[in-house]
Amino acid sequence: MSVVGFDVGNESCIVAVARQRGIDVVLNDESKRETPAIVCFGEKQRFIGTAGAASSTMNPKNSVSQIKRLLGRKFSDPAVQRDIQSFPFKVTEGPDESLLIHANYLGELRTFTPTQVLAMILSNLKSIAEKNLNAAVVDCCIGIPVYFNDLQRRAMLDASTIAGLHPLRLFHETTATALAYGIYKTDLPENDQINVAFVDAGHASMQVCIASYKKGQLKILAHSYDQSLGGRDFDEAIFKYFAAKFKDEYKIDVYQNARACIRLRAACEKLKKVLGANPEAPMNIECLMDEKDVRGFMKREEFEQISLPILERVKGPLEKALAEARLGQENIHSVEVVGSGSRIPAIIKILTDFFGKEPRRTMNASECVARGCALECAILSPTFKVREFQVHDSFPFSIALLWKETATDSGSGGTENQHSTAVFPKGNPIPSVKSLTFFRSGTFSVDVVYADAGDSQIPAKISTVTIGPFQLSARERAKVKAKVRLNLHGIVSIDSATVEYSKKKAKKTNIPAVETVYGALSSDELQKAIKKEFEMALQDRVMEETKDRKNAVEAYVYDMRNKLHDKYEAFVTTSEKDELIAKLQEVEDWLYEDGEDETMGVYVAKLEELRKQGTPIEERYSEWTERTPAIDQLDYCINSFRAAALSNDSKLDHIELAEKQKVVSECCEAEAWLREKQQQQDALPKYANPVLLSGDIKRKTEALDEFCKPIMTKPQPASPKGQTPGDQSQASELQNQGEDGPVESMAHEGSQVSPATDAEPMDTD
Repeated sequence: MSVVGFDVGNESCIVAVARQRGIDVVLNDESKRETPAIVCFGEKQRFIGTAGAASSTMNPKNSVSQIKRLLGRKFSDPAVQRDIQSFPFKVTEGPDESLLIHANYLGELRTFTPTQVLAMILSNLKSIAEKNLNAAVVDCCIGIPVYFNDLQRRAMLDASTIAGLHPLRLFHETTATALAYGIYKTDLPENDQINVAFVDAGHASMQVCIASYKKGQLKILAHSYDQSLGGRDFDEAIFKYFAAKFKDEYKIDVYQNARACIRLRAACEKLKKVLGANPEAPMNIECLMDEKDVRGFMKREEFEQISLPILERVKGPLEKALAEARLGQENIHSVEVVGSGSRIPAIIKILTDFFGKEPRRTMNASECVARGCALECAILSPTFKVREFQVHDSFPFSIALLWKETATDSGSGGTENQHSTAVFPKGNPIPSVKSLTFFRSGTFSVDVVYADAGDSQIPAKISTVTIGPFQLSARERAKVKAKVRLNLHGIVSIDSATVEYSKKKAKKTNIPAVETVYGALSSDELQKAIKKEFEMALQDRVMEETKDRKNAVEAYVYDMRNKLHDKYEAFVTTSEKDELIAKLQEVEDWLYEDGEDETMGVYVAKLEELRKQGTPIEERYSEWTERTPAIDQLDYCINSFRAAALSNDSKLDHIELAEKQKVVSECCEAEAWLREKQQQQDALPKYANPVLLSGDIKRKTEALDEFCKPIMTKPQPASPKGQTPGDQSQASELQNQGEDGPVESMAHEGSQVSPATDAEPMDTD
């Protein structure tokens, strides 16, 4: 069972795995700890992660990134509208205000949902984990922002299913950070509690949580966030500054060139990081646009000035978190800051001034979420035994139920009335279950809604649950109990309902509770997405294998040509050499012209064609290098067995003379065969096909060993009655000497494969 944690960031992703010795961050194929969260669609395949980032500069309009910002969102969302203005790829409105991403893939324009693109990224992360663990990865824990609404959480689960993953929990990123911080603490108080503020200044958002710790326990007191305050906003401020500067100084408008925008944004992010440690930083970009090199310069004071509107928003989530936790700054024991934005000095100064203490960086700012997720996965998994540590997380939203009652339902006259009740208030523990009772005369519906939908990025209604039907007699009312569940993922559902009739003996009966989630994928749509991802993954594998075959042809050309002038030179005739070199040159020219873009079968056939000429040469060289050690091994076997059979060693007196003579005869026959073949081989030049093959010599050695060994290791007969203990001891000593003596060693001396390689070790007992 896999124990894996995934931190799926807006810009990059990290994979952590639990091992017996602790938590390790996994390296990708490029030996990097972070993998870009990007998918680049090509003419023949997809490029995901590091490969996608490498391809994005040349193919920006088909490179999809920052997908986490689009997951589970509506096209009319103001935040979505702001984001898509800076994206190089095209986003349009789909059914029910959903989002559709456009990209050229396999030579035609196709559309993908954010859930599908996220599934591609998760599939790549799954592959990274599987290569590291050398095992299938299914169970995992995935970090999500605390502000993810119900639809976004469901979309993350759908993307995981498409990728072949089964999350044991969608874990709040700040809670994962708090777990990674606290579980290793050995100085937590027994009865009292300490409060720690965690500030995650990420690439696209800012999240804050207040956590209290006791020994073996973590409790989240408050969550707060700003969904649109992150490192990328600072990057964008620098981008706009230099875009205007370059337009004025160099007369180029980067907004008109997607590739130029990508390169300038990358340079702005780099400049921001340099300013985090230095008072000033330069910017130099070659051939940014219209073959013009550009230069720029910025001081930290200038950076903070243009970023002032962003910096003024930092205090908002801090004040909100303290207010919800009902704590003052003096009640905060320490402040931990993580995320890419934690490197901005201006943010650190704001935090220091607000809390009255300097924030600490005791954890790896980029890896703490993935580590916390891997720890939570280990806690939930039966595979690992983890130190006893309880995690009490809280829900960041208020959830209510809405329903309507008619005169028949209420038992009195009047019109239809709407009722509501808050089932999970903000800060409610995760997971939780509540039971609600309704008195109904027939099938009815209940809406699951956000009680406080003041945030424009949170939809008002989550789902509608239809409860019923159930049988009733005339004018009879039934007591219906519905179980409302807030699960580990932070998803709300009415998963069961029972009915109890008021005029009958109390007897509960299960009745249907059918849920309709607004904006979520249907089961049919999910299955289609799974099938589509399988087809695309298969196409990727075919193309990767095709590249491998092409590379194999190219490698063979270069390798064989070099060896023909070096180690193979004596093993090939002049005509063979010239002919093969000409063939190699012909294939090399073909590779860079007509063979640049061929199918896998063509490359396989081309390699086989070359090997028909090259393999005989390789075999001659191989036989020459292996022949002498094989001859030495056979000689040693012949001489050892023959010497033992002809010796007067008293330890071998129990073997009959006729049997020993058979051994001698067999050794002489093998020796005669070897000498005859050696004479024939010595008469041939190296470029001739050999007549004495190393395989034949090894088989002759094995046959001789199989014939002689049972005879020469025949055990001594049992001691006769009346033998003294000393005689028995002497017989035993002789027998043991036989085990370790020359008979046993003849089949094992030297570093070469012994004649008894495939046989059982000799035993004289």
